[in-house]
Amino acid sequence: MTNMNTVDYSYEPHLAIREFSILPGKEWVLKPCDWSLIQVEDGMGYWLQAQSSVDLKAGMVLLVSGDDSGRIRASQLSSMSLYSFSVTPARLTGLLTLSEQDFLKQAASQNDVAFQIFPASSPIALKMRELYAGNNPNALTFRLTLLQFFVGIFGNKLEQPAPLQKSDNARERLRAFLMSASPDMLAEMNFEELARIACCTPRHLSRIFYELVGMSFCDKRAEIRLGRARELLATSKSKVVEVAFESGYKSLSLFNQMFTRRFGVSPGKWRQKNGINRIAESRRNNHSDLRLPKSNVVQSRPVAVSA
Repeated sequence: MTNMNTVDYSYEPHLAIREFSILPGKEWVLKPCDWSLIQVEDGMGYWLQAQSSVDLKAGMVLLVSGDDSGRIRASQLSSMSLYSFSVTPARLTGLLTLSEQDFLKQAASQNDVAFQIFPASSPIALKMRELYAGNNPNALTFRLTLLQFFVGIFGNKLEQPAPLQKSDNARERLRAFLMSASPDMLAEMNFEELARIACCTPRHLSRIFYELVGMSFCDKRAEIRLGRARELLATSKSKVVEVAFESGYKSLSLFNQMFTRRFGVSPGKWRQKNGINRIAESRRNNHSDLRLPKSNVVQSRPVAVSA
């Protein structure tokens, strides 16, 4: 269960370039759950991870998974200026397919993929600098460009083979469907509909779904629906009852029960901690980087307002 004594950082600005300054000798610890692309604008420092370190110089770009326990430390001699943007696959349920989300989840556990460094002269670094110069946080096309840039780093690894059109195997039929289906599509389905697609009995479907997804159909659907609910609670002013219906729940009481059971707090109280009003207030106080305690060593200069 999520510890609600801490802020849920998943709902800071998404697909938005932000600026940071790290004071001499101080550190910036990346938040969990995201993929981040970070470019050193000025200064020198180090990427620290476990027992290793990598020198960082102006112009270099890091691709880092939020599952990585690394941090950036500025040189003792000077501060560092950086800019970055984050991609949270869980917030792209209507765009990424289930298999694409799974790819990014698996990639986060692979050291050679989850952490990459690109020199200042590389095409990645040059493109990142170009995006920073043309930053337009309120433009949909710009946010899509950031996402396209991020996906492009993985090359054709995210490209999926064409799903099987015909198969006598229910497992393969289900696999083919999951490869092309978005999480939002799955969230709107019932178990009987999925059984018809897989052409098998509900009992057999329960078994093969768990084998392929790692959880039951009900648990997966609840995960998607509650993720959608958190997105709406954090980024919109819709009433809680409207969020419940939009997330696939026909009963407000059931929605409140499921949300509280999963996150340890009611939807209304969760919104108070993580909603757009909290983010706006944090910006006014110039503490938009809520990942760090009040005695933070990173000065955040947010560029973007929302995703």
